[in-house]
Amino acid sequence: MTCQSQLSKNKVDVDVSPPYGGGAGGGVDTNMKSSLSKITLLSSAVMACLWLATGCREYLQVEPKSQISLGDAFSNLPNATNAVIGVYDELMGDNGYGIRINMYYPYDSDEMIVSGNIDNGRRGVGRYQLLLTNTEIRNPFLQLYRGVEKSNLCIEQIPKMAQYTSGTEAEKKELRRLHGEVLTLRAQFYFELLRNWGDVPAPMAPSYTQTDLFIPQSNRDETYVKLLDDLKTATDLVPWRTEAGTRNERITKGAVKALRAKMALFRGGYALRSNGQMERNTDYLTYVKIARDECADLVAKRTEHTLNPSYEDIWRKLTSFVYDPSGEILFEVGAGGANANSDSRMGNYNGPVVNAASRYGAGGGGLLVLPNYFYAFDSTDIRRDVTVTMYAVTSATNVKSPRRLGELTDGKFRRDWRVPLLPGTVLNVGYNWPMIRFSDVLLMFAETENEINNGPTAAAIAAFEEVRKRAFPANSKAVGVTPTTKTAFFDALVNERYLEFGSEGIRKFDLIRWNLLAQKIAETRAKITQMRTATGPFANVPQYIYWKNNGEELQWNNSFYKPSATTTPTGWTRLDWRQHITTNLIDGVTLDAGIARFFTPGKSELFPFDQATVDAYQGKLKQNPGY
Repeated sequence: MTCQSQLSKNKVDVDVSPPYGGGAGGGVDTNMKSSLSKITLLSSAVMACLWLATGCREYLQVEPKSQISLGDAFSNLPNATNAVIGVYDELMGDNGYGIRINMYYPYDSDEMIVSGNIDNGRRGVGRYQLLLTNTEIRNPFLQLYRGVEKSNLCIEQIPKMAQYTSGTEAEKKELRRLHGEVLTLRAQFYFELLRNWGDVPAPMAPSYTQTDLFIPQSNRDETYVKLLDDLKTATDLVPWRTEAGTRNERITKGAVKALRAKMALFRGGYALRSNGQMERNTDYLTYVKIARDECADLVAKRTEHTLNPSYEDIWRKLTSFVYDPSGEILFEVGAGGANANSDSRMGNYNGPVVNAASRYGAGGGGLLVLPNYFYAFDSTDIRRDVTVTMYAVTSATNVKSPRRLGELTDGKFRRDWRVPLLPGTVLNVGYNWPMIRFSDVLLMFAETENEINNGPTAAAIAAFEEVRKRAFPANSKAVGVTPTTKTAFFDALVNERYLEFGSEGIRKFDLIRWNLLAQKIAETRAKITQMRTATGPFANVPQYIYWKNNGEELQWNNSFYKPSATTTPTGWTRLDWRQHITTNLIDGVTLDAGIARFFTPGKSELFPFDQATVDAYQGKLKQNPGY
């Protein structure tokens, strides 16, 4: 039976599986949390048929646990809620924000790189060796479109429900909220498609309404405009966080406004076009103003979202499933269920290397912090030792051992911070993915004020300094003097976002929208070369660090910012530091080698469409430049 003949049945398959949001303590309200389940709409199978060159027979042969008509699926509030939960579900898992979209796609950059030998997998993505047969490109692409298709069906059906206009006030309010949520979710799925693949097919209606499933690619600028309009609508449909009485796993007004601001900046930013050039539209200021206005609304609404006073506490709470009353994280993608479809791999894939026999369990090491990033932080900036880990737990005794300068790891999603601990070889640690934080809102506000006013306003400087001051609670002098010219303030913002959002999947895409990715990759190679030879600003980087254990913890004998002695002090152990950096890290071809080695300007800013998708389109899909 073909996909199209199956589609004509107009059915909805409901596969009830373990709770989707169970990883974090709280988030979705009680009724929604108890209903969290894997909802698979049959029209999603049609999208699978569209993108899978081998067809969708295998997908359609999955035996559903129940089958109801489309009318029944949207006949009442509980069923509509379940359908929307099914849309949320496409955010998470291995092919979503569980590992690939958030921890493969943003690297290599000037902050971090993927570890390991080049392959036709995640390291190929990181090194920009983007082969058309790479399944790490293909599988998330398919999941994003499943999310789009599920969203389209809910967006079509929910406003048609009788209760949407004629139900009780409580029913109307909740259905409007669900409508706003799926408008936002569709925008989020498309946001990833647009910034990774550029001009993509952009269906805005369910597959069953379309006569030709292989629709042409849409101009991304027009798609952005449509989604920005949708988000404006959604803003009026969803409640504020405090009104909703829910935590961060369900979309509220602050999350919608923050996403709208970010998407507007991408619409107004640089992007790789079909001519192979990085270009910005002449109407960019229109979208910068949209972003400014949305951020201004949020900056004025501190009862809803504000900065957590402690930078470290953000991540301690996230990794221990503790609700943050400051609401700095405006929206988290919920993880749970201990499986590849609905859980996450943060803390197992990335973070410090930990031994399975330790109290923390196995994991870590998937991302490496570049030496230049460690030294981008002031020595008193508290963000450094949160974002970067200088240790591994390599034994069953839980004693930490030091890492050399070329093998430092990221630190915000550490497995050894998890409470309760997950010992052994558990792959799914249950960490939610923070989609956007309030510090991002403050820095976007500062950026847009600077752009619109041809220099920073007092409000822009205040927003910028609010983020920066938190990083230096014990050393206010290190905050420095904020620049007051447009170019200098922009440069300071570029650097501050660099320091603030390490390993949060933001930096690479910021550099693309600013048209700075190629420049920063080149600068990174040059800086690490200087560091290796102890020249320029890195002349004082020590050749060695001397260390010993103080119980389970590490103790350092000498400074990371002054030349080291060549003789090992009594009672200490020598660790190669600058000595560990080799040309292999800069331009080599073996393990952990060649930062962004295959990066090509005018090509690598976008992913290619995978070969199976190109074949399925039979010549009707235009490949991205250079592939």
